[in-house]
Amino acid sequence: MSETPSPLQPLDEDWERALCIVAHPDDMEFGAAAAVARWTGQGKSVAYCMVTSGEAGIDGMDPASCRAVREKEQVRSAEVVGVDTVDFLRQPDGVLEYGVALRRVLAASVREHRPDIVITGNFRDTWGGRNLNQADHIAVGRAVLDAVRDAGNRWVFAEQISDGLKPWGGVREVWAFGSPDATHAVDTTATFDAGVESLKAHAAYIDGLGWENWDPREFLEGMARATGTRLGVTFAAPFEVFPMGWGE
Repeated sequence: MSETPSPLQPLDEDWERALCIVAHPDDMEFGAAAAVARWTGQGKSVAYCMVTSGEAGIDGMDPASCRAVREKEQVRSAEVVGVDTVDFLRQPDGVLEYGVALRRVLAASVREHRPDIVITGNFRDTWGGRNLNQADHIAVGRAVLDAVRDAGNRWVFAEQISDGLKPWGGVREVWAFGSPDATHAVDTTATFDAGVESLKAHAAYIDGLGWENWDPREFLEGMARATGTRLGVTFAAPFEVFPMGWGE
């Protein structure tokens, strides 16, 4: 007999600014765009930071052409859910490595945007079963946790301070969407359709995957409905929460 999934707790939405740091264009749309639409609809400020431009993501397209297509699709996708700031760090797609170099560029982004909440994607080894996670997702998520702490220490990547950025230790929590270890969720019932349209904006990428008869709405509804059941609503997005304060 399988265990009944435990109930999820509502996320704390008492914040003003969020920065979403993910590995690729489309990562937000495969799990969290409907949540972003909810937050921008509440008047919150949400910015996107794409670590790569997904240039290795379409087999039949050379990386330079692919980069341009995927950046354009991501900007349009973000607009659908009320996000008008999309940064592209243009790190190498498919071969990201966790380490100091990645922490450095992510700390700079945190210092620039000065968010209350940082959102990233699932960086556990799997998606909660046999489906292995992708290496870039794991590297970015791990680096995000460290970069958030790095950003508050003026003596870590001090050259950024000399160049005009200021330390930022104001990130209260990091939220990883789609994590199999999620303990919290947010109601996306009212903004689910916006999340679907945001994913559909990645038309060239989806077409390049060759997923015959794949339906973005059906895909997103599967996770959103299961998560909603655990939160007590129709649709919801799951998050693993990492408090950034001492002793929490």
